[in-house]
Amino acid sequence: MKKLLKNFAADVCTAPCFRIGFFLSFLCFSSAFRTGAFAQSGNLITESANQFLSTLNAEELKKTTYSFNDSLRFKWTNLPVGMVPRPGIQYGSLSDKSRMAFHRVLSAMLSSQGYLKTTSIMQLDDILNTLYQQAFDKGEINDKTLKMIQGLNWSHGNYYISIWGKPQSKEAWGLNFGGHHMALNLTCRGQNVTMSPYFIGTDPSEVKSSKYAGFRVLSKEEDYGFMLINALSEAQKTIAVLKQKVPGDIITNPQSSQRITDYYGIAAAQFDEGQKALLKLLIQEYIHNFEHQKAHQLFEKIIKSGIEKVYFAWIGSLENNKPHYYIINGPDFLIEYDNVGFQNDGNHIHAILREKGNDFGADLLKQHYLETKH
Repeated sequence: MKKLLKNFAADVCTAPCFRIGFFLSFLCFSSAFRTGAFAQSGNLITESANQFLSTLNAEELKKTTYSFNDSLRFKWTNLPVGMVPRPGIQYGSLSDKSRMAFHRVLSAMLSSQGYLKTTSIMQLDDILNTLYQQAFDKGEINDKTLKMIQGLNWSHGNYYISIWGKPQSKEAWGLNFGGHHMALNLTCRGQNVTMSPYFIGTDPSEVKSSKYAGFRVLSKEEDYGFMLINALSEAQKTIAVLKQKVPGDIITNPQSSQRITDYYGIAAAQFDEGQKALLKLLIQEYIHNFEHQKAHQLFEKIIKSGIEKVYFAWIGSLENNKPHYYIINGPDFLIEYDNVGFQNDGNHIHAILREKGNDFGADLLKQHYLETKH
């Protein structure tokens, strides 16, 4: 087989047209790689955002666009729209053309896994409505409870898009996309992109009935966490596992003024190489929800600061389907994950990733102001 492949390659590569075509393709590839054509994520996001805006009529544009300096840009939440209204235009009210264009925006902002998590979280809202209706039909909940749930207005279409400033390469602009269990907060200036804070959640974290039984949107955030805590020795667990009640929500949730400023748990400096690999795997599960360039920039920054300086802490059960919580805290970032559930069943995830000092592009904007005369 190797001989056949070798002969085939030799025959093809000796063909004049192939040699010329291959050489030109190689030059184009090399030039593109050197000039960063494969790393123009900021440009692609900006272009796709403008393409989306071009599909909207005047009334829709008025609902969608805001001043970049509007303080409303910073007021994010993960609560259902029925509890906390959102600025922007409702995704479900868009035309098919506009929805298609917006999915191009999401594809530019996110990796394939991040895109699928985002759209699956939206779909999960419809599944949740189906599950509550089935529970009512079976007599498991009463009419009052069903109406209360319906009043929360979560659904696949009830997510809101807002654009802050004009998408362009020279000045900063932003895009927020949020609703129940999701808050994507993008700030972009040229090739500099940040998506902090980045919130994702699921209810249920594992669907346990209906044709959707087994559906787990944030499976790896949960599984890798258990893999890491259970890979620690008993001595390490005594440091990593905090003896307190599982928080009812992530501590840095948008409704709370509380922030995590201290390091808790065990430092990765005390991990062996296998445990460090699991920690990196868990961190990358969050970071690689972003498009390739942003994900690698952030991870390389974390590695440069030193993985040994990252702390990991755990609260609660070491088994799934019971309340549990973890935090990963490093010099450059913070990850919080909480899985409690309304019935204390460990089946309702809230998770957040923050770049320290760079929420809503704070660090990006600081750099801009230092470089530009105002």
